[in-house]
Amino acid sequence: MRAKTIAKTFGLWTVSLSWGCLMTFFGLSVAIALLATGHRPHFFHGFVWFETGEHWGGFECGPIFVVQRHAQESVKRHEAGHGLQNMLLGPFMPFLISLPSAIRYHYRAYLRRKGRGAALPPYDSIWFEKWATEWGERYFLPQRESGE
Repeated sequence: MRAKTIAKTFGLWTVSLSWGCLMTFFGLSVAIALLATGHRPHFFHGFVWFETGEHWGGFECGPIFVVQRHAQESVKRHEAGHGLQNMLLGPFMPFLISLPSAIRYHYRAYLRRKGRGAALPPYDSIWFEKWATEWGERYFLPQRESGE
């Protein structure tokens, strides 16, 4: 592992375990439960992630996130973007982003089950989801070499 990668990972976990500890400790609990049930951890730019279930997306818990099986890289980048939000917002993250995001996700799923999904705005039409996607793309897309 390169020194720059080690420094970024150390910074991610240091901030997450201090300022962002609410979501991180919840994430560690989720990770322990997933490990106990045989789920294997994976690594993404310093984040630890797990996969389980199908056709549902994902959720973030600080530097740990969980996604559906065979999730696209864009979903992983989005959840990592939420992890960056946790680093910035710290103890405010659950109230400003995590809970509103979960409520919105389940409300949208409810509307789809009732046959009203076609009228829904795009997923990133709300500020906190758009922000996570933008940061995920900005910081976790593979970088091109200069001159390409």
